[in-house]
Parts: sequence; C-alpha cells; structure tokens
Amino acid sequence: MKTTVEIDDNLIIEAMKAVKVKTKREAIEIGLRELVRRKNLAALRKELGTFDLDLDLDELEKRRGDR
Repeated sequence: MKTTVEIDDNLIIEAMKAVKVKTKREAIEIGLRELVRRKNLAALRKELGTFDLDLDLDELEKRRGDR
C-alpha cells in the first residue's frame, strides 16, 4: 500500500543509522514490526501475569547444564 506521510528528517536518519538500513521504507517497517512486537509482549504479560521463579544464578546454570 502506498501512503504519504511527513516524518521528521532527523528522526528517520537516526532510525536508519540505528538499524543499519539504507532506505526509509526499511527503517519504517522495522519500527512498525517492533511496535507490534512490544504491544504483543505487553498483552501476553498482562494475560499471564507475573510470578517469582525463586532461582538463584547457580540453580539456573545447573538447570541449563541438564539439557
């Protein structure tokens, strides 16, 4: 879909450098994908809630080594 929008030149240049792309389109698509990813993660966190794992670093390394 073709869309015309005005985007701050400095912002788009900074974004292109940050994600190491050569086109504005690539930078915008990466930004939109990241926005959607973050929103999906936030919704997942809200749905699942939070909990304590009650693991220390030694226990975590031990469990990783058991694979």
